[in-house]
Amino acid sequence: MANKITEELLNFFEPILRSQLNTIKQLRKAAGYKEPEKPKERRMSHMDMTYNILKTAERPMHVNDIIVAIEKNFSLKVDRESLVSALAKRVLRQDRFIKTAPNTFALISQEEGGVKL
Repeated sequence: MANKITEELLNFFEPILRSQLNTIKQLRKAAGYKEPEKPKERRMSHMDMTYNILKTAERPMHVNDIIVAIEKNFSLKVDRESLVSALAKRVLRQDRFIKTAPNTFALISQEEGGVKL
């Protein structure tokens, strides 16, 4: 019952709030004010995507498999050499990633957490 009430309230308030927002926009335009800038959407970096993929996989992955997973999950093509280079730099800094085999990477936390590599 609580979910039904919530849905009904949302359905009631949404058009009211949209109307109020449209009125504010019209008043702003009539007064000659500029529209406020919309906050920029923060995009996920390739390293964050790779971290997400490896965390979900819970196992080391070859860079080719990481690239396929990024394309599938994030609809983004990634340059292989750039990704390998960025991962190698992170490995050297001991920043989130370790190298378990040639072009195969895992998360440092997976190694520490007792996950077999």
